Amino acid sequence: MIRCIRHTAAFSFLLLVALLVNAARVQVFETERYGANTANRRGVIARYEQPRGAVLVAGRPVTGSRDSGGRLRYERTYTDGPLYAPVTGYSSQTYGTSLLESAEDGVLSGFDDRLATFPWWDQLTRTHRPGGSVHTTIDPRMQRAAFDGLGGKKGAVAAIEPRTGKVLALVSTPSYDPGELSGNDGAVGAAWHRLNAAGPRPMLNRALQETYPPGSTFKVVTAAAALESGEVTDIDARTDSPDPYPLPGTATLLGNAAEGCEDAPLKDAFRASCNTVFARLGAEIGLRDMVGMARRFGFNDPGLRIPSPVAPSNFDTRMDASQVALSAIGQYDTAATPLQMAMVSATVANGGRLAPPTLVDKVTDARGVMIAAGPHRPTRQVIGPVTAQQIQDMMIDVVAHGSGKRAAIKGVTVGGKTGTAQHGVRNEGTPYAWFISWARAKDSYEPAVAVAVVVEDAAADRADISGGGSAAPIARAVMAAAVR
Repeated sequence: MIRCIRHTAAFSFLLLVALLVNAARVQVFETERYGANTANRRGVIARYEQPRGAVLVAGRPVTGSRDSGGRLRYERTYTDGPLYAPVTGYSSQTYGTSLLESAEDGVLSGFDDRLATFPWWDQLTRTHRPGGSVHTTIDPRMQRAAFDGLGGKKGAVAAIEPRTGKVLALVSTPSYDPGELSGNDGAVGAAWHRLNAAGPRPMLNRALQETYPPGSTFKVVTAAAALESGEVTDIDARTDSPDPYPLPGTATLLGNAAEGCEDAPLKDAFRASCNTVFARLGAEIGLRDMVGMARRFGFNDPGLRIPSPVAPSNFDTRMDASQVALSAIGQYDTAATPLQMAMVSATVANGGRLAPPTLVDKVTDARGVMIAAGPHRPTRQVIGPVTAQQIQDMMIDVVAHGSGKRAAIKGVTVGGKTGTAQHGVRNEGTPYAWFISWARAKDSYEPAVAVAVVVEDAAADRADISGGGSAAPIARAVMAAAVR
């Protein structure tokens, strides 16, 4: 009898050990797999059991939380949702997150280990920490000026502080209210399908995720390549450029919308936006040096984050001489985001140094204690200071005496470059109107802001001046807010 009891006790002990081992396996080694299982609702319920952290603009929250009373308790709310949607993105219980809500989701949802004093203890006890706050670099006055300037047009604005790379404005229109997507009821699904089916594509962030042919604004990059390579040593010297210009290896003649482009010096060609001069320069500089200069400005970079992902701007690396010539005037397959062209303008304004753009100034916990400063990545020298100064002078000339006059601000030094980008089959689409610029207060040595504006449905003709007519006034409003 005693022997049977001993065997039973030993067997029971083995069963208990097996149970404990299996529990340990599930709790320690399989926790991530079970947690990621779509059938496991505990993680989703825990995610929404407390308010989400805030996204702040100039210290003021532009996001909040609402108690729905349901199992997924707290839903996201937005203040001035359409104004800040290109910055915040959406946080939806049904469709996930986007843009800054996605890039900083760990902080905002409370799951980032930086929010805990002892992360290992919180993991062991399954403690859900309060969400932290993300402080953006956005200037509300500049954001509003850009949004109101675009109005009902399809387009985008990106503005950067040249010295630091801080993104001061990020606007895409038409926009949408991300609050419509916050919950999980039928209205959210209906809003999602309506917004995605809309012809103007309001959920597309045109400032970060859409690339456009940059047209004549790319001539800033070509001018930099010409000066840095030694192809041009004097911006006031004749360039030996015919008008029209026969594209190398073809029978195609490239003309100009402006007069007086034959053999025009670089400075005059920049002001008048002579296609022939810049196309010839691009072909003479050659593919390797043009690609190298474009890359130094940020083109062909698939890893750009601010921390929201940015679509890579394109400058082809395999082209013949005629295609290089067209690419040098911002056509062929050359394509850029508005943020990329703001980076080009900011580099010139900052003496040839590029400060990588960033949208986050700092991150704080629920008590307001800073847990991380914004990324301070080192600047890099893209072009020499002398080259930068020469291009600055040419951009100032465009605003003072050329097609950028509508960007001028009294008492402020403004440099700019207009552009009209043709697109579509046989270039029959409505040209995109571009304007890139920078502004510096008269009593300051540092530029206050660099701006890029693109308008898709500009009411303008195909002349280069359309960028000055449709896009320059928007840039002027943003720059005026910056130097006010």
